[in-house]
Amino acid sequence: MDRQNKTFVAFFILTGVPHTPDLGTTLFGIFLVIYVLTLVGNLLILLVIKVDSHLRTPMYYFLANLSFIDMWFSTVSVPKILMGLLIPDGWAISFHSCVAQLYFFHGLGSTECFLYTVMSYDRYLAITYPLRYTTMMSGKMCALLAGGTWLGGAIHSAAQTTLTFRLPYCGPNQIEHYLCDIPPILKLACADTSINEMVTFVNVGVVASGCGFLIFLSYVSIVRAILKIRTAQGRHKAFQTCASHCIVVFCFFGPALIIYLRPGSKHVMDRIVAIFQTVVTPLLNPLVYTLRNKEVKMALLRLKDQGNFV
Repeated sequence: MDRQNKTFVAFFILTGVPHTPDLGTTLFGIFLVIYVLTLVGNLLILLVIKVDSHLRTPMYYFLANLSFIDMWFSTVSVPKILMGLLIPDGWAISFHSCVAQLYFFHGLGSTECFLYTVMSYDRYLAITYPLRYTTMMSGKMCALLAGGTWLGGAIHSAAQTTLTFRLPYCGPNQIEHYLCDIPPILKLACADTSINEMVTFVNVGVVASGCGFLIFLSYVSIVRAILKIRTAQGRHKAFQTCASHCIVVFCFFGPALIIYLRPGSKHVMDRIVAIFQTVVTPLLNPLVYTLRNKEVKMALLRLKDQGNFV
């Protein structure tokens, strides 16, 4: 292969988070607080699910997976943002680090997408088939479903990353984003990217719309089952359990659809929307599932009473 067809960009420069120079320190403090709260909140959920026997159910098994994903999903991007806001040349990223960041960003993101679908299916079984639920959603089935989400995310991300970095990159090297993502990177390729843009559009569209459609079907069946519950208290409890899942699903899918289903967009608003998805949503998940979930709040109180939580 001719050298001109090979990648020889050694590093990229991220343009970072849009802000005026005098807001750099303030933004650093805000992102640092959000990141710390995200790690603490998700670690707390993992801890309480691990030690409290009342939470050893399929629903909390999947919630533990979600918390684990959210910790790393935030870690993929936020430390680099903090470095960029703190150090003058902190937005520089090596070519191989950029490849790794894109792979883990899309791997964890697609795994989370699949996991939301599995969680909606779990709620569907729990509410529609309450007497057969424990048999249908056995420990082995939970492990298979969770493992499938991780495998699906890894394969999906590997395909996207390979397609993106098989193209030659010979300059310029400035990525109009605060992380290595497909749309802004493709703009730097020294080749025709129309096929890649179409594949990204179709691939992300199929995954997001497919998962969204399955979630929608699950909740149509769930609502029908809830309406058949005779007691108002039972209906309220069922709706409350599902509401938490609906909130986090909307917060996750909304920004993703805005960003990836408009492949030609260069608007700075895309970066602001992406911040909500990559920085804020991982923090919202533990807040939503603790503030709206009586079982988790009771488990936290039991953990505190036992002296295991300070």
